[in-house]
Amino acid sequence: MSPALSLGALVLLSYLAGSFPTSIVIGRLFFGLDIRSKGSGNAGGTNSFRVLGWKAGLAVVVVDVGKGALSALLISRLGLPTGLPPLALGLIAGAAAVAGHVWTVFAGFRGGKGVATAAGALFGIAPAASGLAALVFALVLLSTGIVSLSSMSAALSFPLALLALRAAGQEVSPWLLGFASLVAPLIVFTHRSNIRRLIEGRENRFEHLRLWKRLFRGRAKEGREEEGKGKD
Repeated sequence: MSPALSLGALVLLSYLAGSFPTSIVIGRLFFGLDIRSKGSGNAGGTNSFRVLGWKAGLAVVVVDVGKGALSALLISRLGLPTGLPPLALGLIAGAAAVAGHVWTVFAGFRGGKGVATAAGALFGIAPAASGLAALVFALVLLSTGIVSLSSMSAALSFPLALLALRAAGQEVSPWLLGFASLVAPLIVFTHRSNIRRLIEGRENRFEHLRLWKRLFRGRAKEGREEEGKGKD
């Protein structure tokens, strides 16, 4: 098989792996509904948590992360003679999986937003930068309770984390920087409806996840109580 055909086969296999419509399958099998007709209409993890509950939502996220990891770490290492280095193959396979998740061939090219699948691909390839992006995600989520804003913040922080690591003396592949520069704007693009709702102040929040707000509110309440006791 020629290098071009080998690369095409790798991209196709990764795309098909990423195309598995996890939330749609779980919604139809266990709940008898098309998740795209409920909540935000998105076939991803966040809407699954909102519509199907936390158990089904967690299952969706785990499988979607696994699709990215499978493509980047296994399909890319099938030994197809492409002539490209392993890192490049892993990134190409990961990108194809993300594209499959966003534009799934099994559900009319209406899939999720690619965050979990991209995370699965990147954690295996660049754990340090992925860990920093995950930290950004957690901080924004705990502050705002808005998953879309957290996802976009994490996606945009990933290439910045790579640049910071390179500035600190760590070797960062140009392939990885190129991949990050493509995936970050793709994630933002898939959240364009969320951006409109954020601007209009209509974006959904998970209020119970706003731990910072609850923590500071609790401390402020304790301070007022202590102040009242002092006046007594």
